[in-house]
Amino acid sequence: MIDISEVKYDEKGLIPAIVVDTNTKQVLTLAYMNEESLKNSMEKKLTCFWSRSRQELWLKGETSGNYQHIVSITADCDRDALVVEVQPDGPACHLGTWSCFDYPLMKEDDDEALTEKFSYEGLMELIEGRKTEKKEGSYTTYLFDKGLDKILKKVGEESTEVIIAAKAEDKAETIYEIADLAYHVMVLMVEAGISLDEITAELASRHVIDHKVKQEKMTK
Repeated sequence: MIDISEVKYDEKGLIPAIVVDTNTKQVLTLAYMNEESLKNSMEKKLTCFWSRSRQELWLKGETSGNYQHIVSITADCDRDALVVEVQPDGPACHLGTWSCFDYPLMKEDDDEALTEKFSYEGLMELIEGRKTEKKEGSYTTYLFDKGLDKILKKVGEESTEVIIAAKAEDKAETIYEIADLAYHVMVLMVEAGISLDEITAELASRHVIDHKVKQEKMTK
C-alpha cells in the first residue's frame, strides 16, 4: 500500500483516473481527480472527480443515481495515473451507455478473442441493463416487457430443445440449445431478483454437504 502523498498530479493539479467495472473488468470511463476529489473518493468510497469543464468537484451519481462504489484504487509505477475498480449502480456514460468507451476504431472479432472477453457476470449485467434501460428492438427487453409467463414459457421450450438434441446425440446442437437455455434462465433470474452469487452459494453449500457425507462414510 502506498501513501496518498506519493500520488503525482500534473501542472493543473490533476491525475487521470481510469474507472473499471470490478466484475467484468470493462473500462467504464476516464475522468480526472485532484487532491480533494481523491480524498473525498477514499473517504466516501464513491467516485468523486474534478470537472474540467465546470471547474468544480463532481460526485458521480449525485444527479443520475448511478453511483460508483469503489472497491480499490491503484496507482501506476510512476504514481501519475490511477485505476479505480468500482461496483456501478448504473451506466457510466451521460449518454446512457454502460461504458463511455462504446465506439470501436478497431476490433478483433475472431472466436478466440470473443471467448476470452465473455463472462457470465458481463452477460448478467447486460441482461439487467435491458430491464432497467429498455432498448428498442432488443429481444431481452421484449421478454421483460411480456413478463414472467412469457419468460417461463421460453425456459420450458428451451429445456425441451435441450432434451431433443441430447436424445439425438447431436453434440453441437446440444451445446447450442444449452446456451439458449442458460441465457433464458439468466433472464428469469433477473426477473426474479436472483443473483449469480446466490446460485454459486447454493451450489457451494451442496458441495460442502456432499463432502461431509463422504467423510462420514469413510470413517464408518
